[in-house]
Amino acid sequence: MQKRCKELLLSRNINPVSSIEYEINDQIHTITLDWIIEAYLKTEKRELFIQLFEKVMQGSDADIESFFQQMGQLVLMSSLSDKELEEI
Repeated sequence: MQKRCKELLLSRNINPVSSIEYEINDQIHTITLDWIIEAYLKTEKRELFIQLFEKVMQGSDADIESFFQQMGQLVLMSSLSDKELEEI
């Protein structure tokens, strides 16, 4: 499925290794679109992510950008939260 997601991105002339930067707690975190896809495909929300991804890929470039910004922020915050819990 990850290969299919990459193909859909490439069909829209979007590089899967394009990155998004987030500033969280005064630290810059940079993640790629490919990383976001891979992270969601490993979760129990995999099917929901695939449905949303396929739907948004039919939209505008702005829709796709917004989708990845929001999904990336969600998975990054979740990832950082899990790491903080492990440190306690």
